[in-house]
Amino acid sequence: MPMEKAVVNWIKTSDYDIATAKALFKAKRYVYVIFLCHLSVEKLLKAVVCKLSKKIPPKTHDLLLLLRLANLTLPRDFQMLIARLNAVSIPTRYPEDVAKLTKQYNSKAGKEYLEETGRFLKWLKQNHSFAR
Repeated sequence: MPMEKAVVNWIKTSDYDIATAKALFKAKRYVYVIFLCHLSVEKLLKAVVCKLSKKIPPKTHDLLLLLRLANLTLPRDFQMLIARLNAVSIPTRYPEDVAKLTKQYNSKAGKEYLEETGRFLKWLKQNHSFAR
């Protein structure tokens, strides 16, 4: 796959995932809202890595690694979001205690993650000429 096509594919799948997160928020499935926020950020960061390096990004869910590979410096608010999303990746992907997780990641948390992720995705697209 040519690199430009790969970049476009990462962007489209990131957009699809954040749209799905919004739909799941309406369905009150907050754990998966947060999971998909992580996935959407991951895919857009992979688009940046792919665009800059001209290589397919590594198969990783580590947002901090992807930030390093993209050589990105983030505003403080976004640094905190990425750290939080990175930390919730495993528990939302492989929940050991679903009841505990659904209490922790409630409507308020889902809304916060969704809004912050939306701002981050918009910022990243604007700063890497991905704006649509």
